[in-house]
Amino acid sequence: MYLLEIDDFRILIDCGLDFDLDEKGRKLLYEEQKSVFPFEPSMVNIVLLTHAHIDHSGQIPNLYKEGFEGRVVCTEPTAALTELLLYDVARVNRRRVENQQTGAAGKKRRRKRKEFPKDLYLEKDVAEAVNNFVPVAFGKSYRLSDHVQATYYPAGHLLGAAHIFLEIFEGGKRKTICFSGDLGRKNYPLLVDPAPVPAADYLICETTYGNRRHEDTTTPEDALMAVIRRTCVERPGRLIIPAFSVGRTQALLHVLNRLYVRHKLPPIKVFSDSPLAHASTRVYQKYYRMLNREARDFQEDENTLFDFENLNYIASTADSHNLNNYKEPSIIISASGMIQGGRVEHHVAANIQNPYATILLVGYASEGTLGWRLLNGQEHVNLKGEAVKVLANVEKIDVFSGHGDLSDLENFVKQQDPKQLKTVFLVHGEAESMLFFKSVLNGHDFPNVEMPERGASYEL
Repeated sequence: MYLLEIDDFRILIDCGLDFDLDEKGRKLLYEEQKSVFPFEPSMVNIVLLTHAHIDHSGQIPNLYKEGFEGRVVCTEPTAALTELLLYDVARVNRRRVENQQTGAAGKKRRRKRKEFPKDLYLEKDVAEAVNNFVPVAFGKSYRLSDHVQATYYPAGHLLGAAHIFLEIFEGGKRKTICFSGDLGRKNYPLLVDPAPVPAADYLICETTYGNRRHEDTTTPEDALMAVIRRTCVERPGRLIIPAFSVGRTQALLHVLNRLYVRHKLPPIKVFSDSPLAHASTRVYQKYYRMLNREARDFQEDENTLFDFENLNYIASTADSHNLNNYKEPSIIISASGMIQGGRVEHHVAANIQNPYATILLVGYASEGTLGWRLLNGQEHVNLKGEAVKVLANVEKIDVFSGHGDLSDLENFVKQQDPKQLKTVFLVHGEAESMLFFKSVLNGHDFPNVEMPERGASYEL
């Protein structure tokens, strides 16, 4: 969340859930603030949303709950994907409420009048929020007020994701600010490359991979096919791919479709096991004209980006669990990508002691998650309170990572004019990542680099 104040006009850029804080930490913060937010939501005039992911969009319903009455401006695909994600959070929240209100334990909780977290919202709150979304097109300048106009540029990373470039006119002067959002990478399956943005006076830049370069140099098709061959042909066994439902699953399914069309994919079943992923896939299919040239050409030739023989969409929870009874070689793609919640948890639990199975990690995993523990080679992991020996093969490829790496971030900032750019603000990254990237930028004649703390204020 970034709050930009221009006289009495207030713009909130992104409004995401904070995954750095656990429930206890959030509760303490909200009590201290007397709100979910460190500002008065009713005083915000407009929200500009870079993309749909929950760490950028997940608090929007709470903004309305606490008095915000303005609009949320984003691209059309971002509006569609954000709606899916917010309703998914609301459904999880509803189950949480219902679990606390039923059974003997629930009765005890009711007697204690247990309070629900301040940031818990339900479907009706999402409905109010999404009714106020205003879609905009890339590359077109929009006037937000008498003194502010915004232009959205493709950022890659996710369908509809944007860099937001703001022009502010005050006192006869023009000031420009660019918010990177999350930066994508070149030649990513389905997505357009990040677009260059105009020279700005101030740049707010993400740093997720500010100290790392992607390791894989092969194509996504070759990298994925090599794992499939080792796991499903040479053994033969089962391939479990934890993947986020919005973005990562679509890239995987499209690459599998390309392999199928080229007669490289062996005749094995592929199971996509995530209702949210199915809905997101339909959004990608609907907005295929906003994807890259290769994807658009594929759609014109094959009439589908994702569907191919042997691809099965799993809808019900019962069918998901029944996959454990399928003994032939297969590929299961299921959420979440970090193996923290979602159906993939039971797939991993059922196969973690199967030496014929491979768990393939295809993206970033936060410290402490099961995905992180597997990536770090832990021989035993805790599943439902029990230490379990890891006998399955664990592999990693990073060609499906949706974030640009150090080189991509470097090139993004170097598009700017060092003589015009007054300050670069580094955000959205671990401390060591920001520090390393700051040193890199200092070496490229960008001397004024800030790493804001939570709640820091700057006058531009």
